[in-house]
Amino acid sequence: MDTQKEALRRIISTLANKNEELQNFLETVDNTLTGLQEESCKVTSELEAELELLSSALEEKGAELRGIIKEEKQKKEVELQKQLSEGKFALLSCEELLEFANQTLTITNEEEFLKAAKQIKERVTMAPAFRLTTRPVVSENMSQFTVDFSTERVGLQRLHFLPVPRAPEIDISSCVIRDNSVMVAWRPAGEADSDGDINVSGRIERYELEYRKTNRDSSLRAPGEACWEKIHDIRETHVTVSGLKFDSRFIVVRVRARNKTAAGEFSEPVAMETRAYNFGFDAATAHAELKVQGDTVTWEPQGVKGQDHRLRGKENKSSSRSATPSPNKTAGARAGRDRFAGESYTVLGDQEMTDSCHYWELRPLSDWKSFSVGVAYRASLGRFDQLGKSAGSWCLHASQWLQSSLAAKHNNRAKVLDWPLPQRIGIYCDYDNGDLLFIDVDRLRLLHSFKTKFSQPLVPAFTVWCGGITITTGLQVPSFMGNFLSTNRSLSNLSQ
Repeated sequence: MDTQKEALRRIISTLANKNEELQNFLETVDNTLTGLQEESCKVTSELEAELELLSSALEEKGAELRGIIKEEKQKKEVELQKQLSEGKFALLSCEELLEFANQTLTITNEEEFLKAAKQIKERVTMAPAFRLTTRPVVSENMSQFTVDFSTERVGLQRLHFLPVPRAPEIDISSCVIRDNSVMVAWRPAGEADSDGDINVSGRIERYELEYRKTNRDSSLRAPGEACWEKIHDIRETHVTVSGLKFDSRFIVVRVRARNKTAAGEFSEPVAMETRAYNFGFDAATAHAELKVQGDTVTWEPQGVKGQDHRLRGKENKSSSRSATPSPNKTAGARAGRDRFAGESYTVLGDQEMTDSCHYWELRPLSDWKSFSVGVAYRASLGRFDQLGKSAGSWCLHASQWLQSSLAAKHNNRAKVLDWPLPQRIGIYCDYDNGDLLFIDVDRLRLLHSFKTKFSQPLVPAFTVWCGGITITTGLQVPSFMGNFLSTNRSLSNLSQ
């Protein structure tokens, strides 16, 4: 019976997973169908707009050519009309002179005849008919305006949709994940298809890359998972996505090519594993006077908010006692069994470290006075224990209350560090090798390193008094840590 129930539970689990997968698949198909309808309307509108532009261009060109022909015709007409008018005038003058000459032949008086003949000779010399050219000044030929749009007509008949670039192929072997950045490289589609046809998609002008985070090694997006984030206008066949927080198991990437106006299909999505240490503050462990909000912890004492008896002058000692209750009494009123109390203004991380390497960073807020950061055995740290004062905690303590100081603490021993107070601290923990390093990230300086042998699960640990801190998690071990690990193992360390 129990065996059958267990088998049935496995079947139910398999069916539930398949059901979720099918639901995600149907959602993807439905979204694709909606996108198809929207895209078809878009490209149809673009086609109509292009045809309208083409028609307008033909109309404009036709009007321009008709104007040129009309202008030439009018110019020639003016010249011919002028020549026609001059010819008519010359013809009339010639006819009058011819009639006068015929009349002169009938004169019998010799004196009158000679006088008329002389006039005829003078008029012939000056007659317009003898000064006028008898050839048209322009020709009726307009062959210079002959057109032949056969080539253009063939081109119009060959009009078709722009070829779309084929999907590139992501080159997994060339992709690099380092320092919370992902360098993605790809290969463009080949110049020729497998059947020998030449790729006529045109010159690829740029690429577009999309990426998203996921906890599943699958290209399908599950409900609630992050949407695609986009990077446009990539001119090379690689791009680096920087400043990522690796708060998921994988990052999925895909890329597509774009020519002058058309974008092709995306490449097959590729999931790349993004290992990093992610944790948050365990609010259940926080001292009652610590406020946990996201990645930030601030100290907010009871009574007069933002004050503490250490921050007031002795002349106000009596009033401070009445305004700010004793930490022990205040914590006792609010603390749960796991909450730190007394003057241990401590909060722990919510994820244990039991193997491998881990890295995170801390930044103090602008109004900070004192804080500690390190690691501790959760099980061995009491409610009233302060970091660095027990055998189960290691920390870096910074203070600018009364005077600036920086020290490494463990097992109630402290080593003062001669270095300016850092504004960005990197914490590196190699559980397997027993290494705990504190780095001034802005100056790339090793502040201190502990060498020990961890025997219990560790958690990040923090103490905040007056002010606040913020942490950054989801970070890979930075590449610069290699330098510190190889050159600083011989430093004098505090060990348990």
